[in-house]
Amino acid sequence: MRRFATISEFHEFVHLPKPQHPLLSVVDVGTVPHRYGEEPTVMVFDFYCISIKRMRNVCMKYGQHSFDFNEGVMSFLAPNQVFSMAAIGQAEDAEKSGWAVYIHPDFLWNTPLAKTIKQYDFWDYSLKEGLFLSAKEEAAILHLVAAIQQEYASTIDRFSKQIIVSHLESLLHYADRFYDRQFITREKANHEVLERLESLLHAYFNGDNVLEKGLPTVHYVAERLHLSPKYLGNLLRVLTGQNTQQHIHAQLIAKAKEKLCTTSLTVSEIAYGLGFEHLQSFSKLFKTKTSLSPQEFRASFN
Repeated sequence: MRRFATISEFHEFVHLPKPQHPLLSVVDVGTVPHRYGEEPTVMVFDFYCISIKRMRNVCMKYGQHSFDFNEGVMSFLAPNQVFSMAAIGQAEDAEKSGWAVYIHPDFLWNTPLAKTIKQYDFWDYSLKEGLFLSAKEEAAILHLVAAIQQEYASTIDRFSKQIIVSHLESLLHYADRFYDRQFITREKANHEVLERLESLLHAYFNGDNVLEKGLPTVHYVAERLHLSPKYLGNLLRVLTGQNTQQHIHAQLIAKAKEKLCTTSLTVSEIAYGLGFEHLQSFSKLFKTKTSLSPQEFRASFN
């Protein structure tokens, strides 16, 4: 695995000229020489990368998931995220266009963005959950990248950093807005995710998984749906107003109600059967969700 502590090291690796600023770089993707073979090159940055690009015959892998940029996509990499790149065909067949902005955390030191940049959930999305932009949205993003590039290429003065950070903040705000739009407009695909989630949880609580593995976690559910936890949670929040944990609890409470109404199992037995180690935890959650204790709920049906 190749770790790049500085932007300059990465520039050298991909045979680019040294960056004009040691903590910031704006790169025309089309000018980057082909550097990847058929075997994946595994890399990790100690800096942020924001990119909007199309890359034909280049496969990028994040975690266990492969992703291609043929359609054109905006993606975000935070420091310490491992990814890999490999050529699908011959090196001469690789086609690239777009822009990439590399920002070292030290560049943001003593700015408001240093404290807020990690609050954007898309840093935790996987590459296959990239942002697909409309023509109008892409124009807005490219306008901001051009503004950053212009300032980056100018003589550095005491205003440069403040202006660049301001453009970066606008770019991140737009990305947040456009992701929210993507959750809404990709309605068919997103509702399929919701249906798969409901089926997954129904099968989990009606099988032996609860006794064997305990309560399903958000990470377990996201992994089974092949999505990152943050992306799944934000998608569900836009579609239903509830996050992943709330959906898990909803299925759990529905199953608990069924057992309380249709079986003679004790509340302790029901709690254990639903993956709880302690009765108090089950009773507290049940009352929070229904305003009744399990005993009160059962009594209301007698």
